[in-house]
Amino acid sequence: MGMGGAFVAVADDSTATWWNPAALAAGPFLDAAAGWSRTEFRRESEPAGRVEPVAVSLSLPPLGVSYYRFRITNIQPAGPTVTPPAGREDGRVGVVQSLRLHELGVTLLTSVFTGVHVGTTLKFLRGRVEDTTGDVGLTPEGEFDADLGVLAVAGPWRVGGVVKNLLEAEFGAGAGAEGIALSRQARVGVAFDGAARRGSNAAWTVSADVDVATYATNTGDRRVIAAGAERWLVGKRIGVRGGARFNQVGHKERSATAGVSAAIRPGLFVEAHGVAGGSDDERGWGVAARVTF
Repeated sequence: MGMGGAFVAVADDSTATWWNPAALAAGPFLDAAAGWSRTEFRRESEPAGRVEPVAVSLSLPPLGVSYYRFRITNIQPAGPTVTPPAGREDGRVGVVQSLRLHELGVTLLTSVFTGVHVGTTLKFLRGRVEDTTGDVGLTPEGEFDADLGVLAVAGPWRVGGVVKNLLEAEFGAGAGAEGIALSRQARVGVAFDGAARRGSNAAWTVSADVDVATYATNTGDRRVIAAGAERWLVGKRIGVRGGARFNQVGHKERSATAGVSAAIRPGLFVEAHGVAGGSDDERGWGVAARVTF
């Protein structure tokens, strides 16, 4: 995330089960990662939504497995038609709707040509919607979904594409209640990996991603352009990243990101990233650990 989220053509470790399942083909023999992050979206300097994922992933190409636990919260401003929950005197918060989601994924991939790979993550989702206006979603719901990705590698150049949430699973709908849907997202990306260039010792990676179409989220419509760069230092023991992302629709959030990785010992990394924008943009942070062979 330190690269602005421009990772569709960059990811080559077990986190590719999320970013682009086809990218596992370019990764190490074995990789495992665990992480947590929190991102908050603000409107008029007040919280409008939060996303808090916990992620665990393991890759052993051509196979990957992953588990993600999300809490996606939508905070709607109070208005004349909003009644505060019982026991609350402050009606300014309005309706708080949250989706608690558990996602178990299995990633499979194949190489169709030399340097061209296709992969999919098959997902079982179990979620429950909670709403301060009533007892919505007391019974967890189970749904199936899938992501599909492609990656082409030629020397230092990498081009990828991914479609996430092909079936657009929805939770909490019915009986007059408005549910939360996981909208289909399509994104393409390109990256240049200086370390893969023949005869080069450069440790730079630069990347850019573009959403192909607008998609709906709990905080409004999004169609994002993202760009980032990564540099490894001290004999590839320290990695630093920076980037930015720009939402072209909806509330048009603008955010800058930064991240760092440190090798505690060969193959063992700890990582952290931060996101910052204006008073009405994204902000957040996250930490992770990764072991690779």
